[in-house]
Order: sequence, then C-alpha cells, then structure tokens
Amino acid sequence: MTQTSPRLAALPIEQIDVSQPHLFQSNEVLDYFRRLRHEAPVHYCADSAYGPYWSVTRFEDIVSVDTQPDQYSSQLGGIQIVELERELKRINFISMDPPDHGWRRKVVSPAVAPANLAKLEGIIRSRVTTILDELPRQEPFDWVDRVSIELTTQMLATLFDFPFEERRKLTWWSEVATLATSPDGPVTSEAHRLELLEPCVTTFSALLAQRANEPVQSDMISMLAHSEMAAMDPQELMGTLILLIVGGNDTTRNSISGGLLALHERPDEWQKLRENLSLVDSLVPEIIRWQTPLPLMRRTTTSDVELHGKRIPKGEKVIMWYLSGNRDETVIPNADEFIVDRKNPRRHLSFGFGIHRCMGNRLAEMQLRVLWEEILAREMSIEVIAPPKRTLATAVRGFTEMVVQING
Repeated sequence: MTQTSPRLAALPIEQIDVSQPHLFQSNEVLDYFRRLRHEAPVHYCADSAYGPYWSVTRFEDIVSVDTQPDQYSSQLGGIQIVELERELKRINFISMDPPDHGWRRKVVSPAVAPANLAKLEGIIRSRVTTILDELPRQEPFDWVDRVSIELTTQMLATLFDFPFEERRKLTWWSEVATLATSPDGPVTSEAHRLELLEPCVTTFSALLAQRANEPVQSDMISMLAHSEMAAMDPQELMGTLILLIVGGNDTTRNSISGGLLALHERPDEWQKLRENLSLVDSLVPEIIRWQTPLPLMRRTTTSDVELHGKRIPKGEKVIMWYLSGNRDETVIPNADEFIVDRKNPRRHLSFGFGIHRCMGNRLAEMQLRVLWEEILAREMSIEVIAPPKRTLATAVRGFTEMVVQING
C-alpha cells in the first residue's frame, strides 16, 4: 500500500489544494487525491490560485455530477478551473448546456463516426509502421517527440485536412492552450496565452473561408464551414478549435507515453502481453484509465445541491477530478495497480459521462491499439532510461520528455 508522505499527513484537510500544477508535474497529486477520497470525498478549498472550488473525488459522485447538466452546468462558468474574464474565455460546445451543446456537437461528430474510423485505421497503421521502423536502435531518443507527438499530430492534421508540413503548429497551439501560466514559462499570463493563440485563429479562419467555397468534405474544418457554426464569433471559433486540437492531440499523445512508462515499470505485465497478444484489447482502456490525460472538468451549480452529505450552494465551482475517480478503490478493484488483463477495464472516467462524453474516444482507442499491435509484432524491447519529465499543468496530465532506448 502506498504510504502518505509526512508532509501531506500533517496538512490539515481544509488546507489541501489539489489544483496546484506542481503537484501534477511531480505526480504527488495522486497521494492528495487518495487522502481526499478517504477523508473528504466532497471537499471545499477556500483559497487557491483559481479561487474557491469544490473537489469531487469519488467515482460514483463524479458520475452523478456529470450526468445532471440541469444541476451542474457547463455553460455558467465553463469547464476550466481557471476563472477568466469574458474576453479571455474559450467558448465551445463542451462548455455549453442543452440545447446549444447538442446540435454543435453533431456538426463535427461524423468525422469520428464508425464509418469514417474504418477508413482511418489503414492510414493509422501505415503511419505507425513508418514511425516505428524509422526509430533508432541501441541509442537514446525522446519517445514523446518521435512517437507520441508525431503520431497524434499526423492524425490531427488528417482530421482537419491541415497542411501536413505545418502540422507541428497544432502541437504548439495545444501546448499553449493547456500549460499553466508561469512568469518564466512559455505562457506568462492568460492575456499572453490569448496573444499566442491568435495565429491559430487566423490560420483556421483562412481555412474555413477556403473550405466554404469548396464542396463539403469529411474533414472537420469543411464540416464547420458548411454548417450553422460557420458564423461563429472569434471567441467561439477559438474555443472550438482549441477543444478539437486538445481533444485530438493531448489525450492520445499522453496516453501513448503513459502506457509505455507503466509497462516499463511493470515487466511482468509486459510479459503477459508478449505471451497473449489478444490482451491489447484490455490494455488500451487500462492505459487510458491509468493515465487519465484530462484529469478534470469543471461545472457550476445551478441551485443549492447536496452531494455526499455536503451542501453546495448555487453558483459554486465544482471540479470533477476524473484522475481521482479512476483510482477509487471502492469501485475499481486494485485501482492503484496497472493490470493489462483487468476485468471490466472500460469502467473508467477518462472519457466523461453523459451528454459531454468524449466523441473521439474510439479514435483514441484505435490509435493506441494499432500502436501496441505493431510494437508487439516487432517484439520491440523499449527501455525508459531516464526519469520522464511531466507537464506543468492542471488541465492536462502529460509528459514533455521521455528518453528511451530500443534494445531489440
């Protein structure tokens, strides 16, 4: 059993603030969540860099919040933990309640519908094959850059029909959108973040105008250009673009890296895979549960509510910590263990629940499945040779660098 650090054990429960980016960068946040689940499953933090907020940390309570949009609104305060001025907010369909949410979501959802996914699998496998076969052998390289980013950014460029040679712009905009602000970091303030994202809006505005004058195609930009959403104001355009970029990039990208790390640290689990290749089907959802690349979503109460014996007043910020719910041992047996042959592995929160459930979940799973099928087919022995560097962010749980070496 994991032991709580003396520092955390001595911290009064009311002083716990799990929103601090450095806790995610150090991976200490898992210990904080464990204590909240045991002692204060619905916890009030009165003072944080993001203002006061309520934490919901147990699986069933999170499902309850996520499936009651009439009581816990996405639209009133948005889905981010940070409080933003009106001109800085990124408005998109995931930060809307019914009925606005539904029809907007339907505009782009055909891009990841089963019929289109069937067409994409061959493209994904071809790209995975090329990426893996071009990796160096017997020498260190950064898995995050060469595999995780490259595969997901290529896929995102395809979904957008974005200029392929400029695809790394998508990676940069995704990072700008999710990094915590820091005086000496790439994003120094929320205003600076908005400034850095202006080229994203300019670029996509031009693509939308171009696609509007062409026959409708199966890419997301064409779908937007030929829909009622074409008349979006700049705020909603930016919000929608960032939603699609982050959803299509950071989630799969960080699951690719997190899955490799989990298996490297558990050679017995990796050996299970080598001996039974069909376990890839359960490996994929276990990776997504284990990593939980998007660790939170925010809601705002529309009236006074009671949750797990706590009264939460109207207008309060409520944070669903998916990362914590995915480690809830009262629902998921041995939740702190990574188990490639876990029973019922799809019982996790990483894609959300209810009307806001991630529409690209099957695409994310497909990319992971194909990648691990091809790694195992090559009998690749991949060793993580240095401690990975994690992202300084609360909105995304990810990696900035993971140095590995292929030994076979």
